[in-house]
Amino acid sequence: MTAAELSVGSLKGRRIKDNLVAYSFILPNFLGFAVFTLGPILFAVYLAFTQWNGSGPITFVGLKNFRDLASDSLFLIALKNTLVYCAAVVPLTVISSLFLAVMLNQKIFARNFFRTVNFFPYVASLVAVAVVWNMLFNPAKGPVNQLLSLLGVPDDRLPRWAADRNWALFTVILFSVWKNTGYYMIIYLAGLQGISQQLYEAATLDGAGRRQQFTYITLPQLRPTTFFVVVMLTIQSFKVYDQIYMITQAGPGTATLVLVYHIYNTAFVDWNLGYASAVAMVLFLLVLAVTLVQFRGEKKYANE
Repeated sequence: MTAAELSVGSLKGRRIKDNLVAYSFILPNFLGFAVFTLGPILFAVYLAFTQWNGSGPITFVGLKNFRDLASDSLFLIALKNTLVYCAAVVPLTVISSLFLAVMLNQKIFARNFFRTVNFFPYVASLVAVAVVWNMLFNPAKGPVNQLLSLLGVPDDRLPRWAADRNWALFTVILFSVWKNTGYYMIIYLAGLQGISQQLYEAATLDGAGRRQQFTYITLPQLRPTTFFVVVMLTIQSFKVYDQIYMITQAGPGTATLVLVYHIYNTAFVDWNLGYASAVAMVLFLLVLAVTLVQFRGEKKYANE
């Protein structure tokens, strides 16, 4: 064996050893992912085509679960509420977080204090803030209704918030926007601080005002940040559950029933795991489709 062949063999052996070391670091995390994430996902996909109560035999039913969705009134209500929730929360959170980020990116008094105050609801315990929110919006003794009464709203026209079918979903939307705005404000602040000040200086020399600078510099420069925020908010909105559970428990009636809450009730209250898995697959495909459309739109804009 020549020296060159020995060198090649030694190099291959070293490469194999390096790969084994790398895989040994990856293996624990991959095993956890395979057992606790990938495995349940694949099992849920299989269950979507079966009928199972969690203890008895699993019966394969083909596409029956998916056909039944079209005539399931609860599923249709949950789908509608989820879409309405998403359509309201995403733009409202984007607008409010961007507004706060622009305001708190300027040199104002106690800027860091106000940043912390706006970020606090996101990191605070959901249980605690939900309890406080229900106290604030209590129809009978809440400070919000007391303030509205002082402003001249008649008592019989005061909103009942989470206790009213017509106001319950709006109340949850308002809560979600308030709780999440601080987090996305921080993301927008990072984006704003990444914009070169030379662009604003050049625009000022050209006579551009604040509104023109915001329209033609800030918004275009923040487009990648906005795209990230919209995608994350969309996925988060379709998966909403905890806010619904803490504030309304999907009530009154089905006024705030959303898809994830419907999946939970179907799986762990009615113990129809196959049908719940079918609803989960529809939710997954819906989120995937919306996300792909957003990515395609962003890619098309970037190529223009």
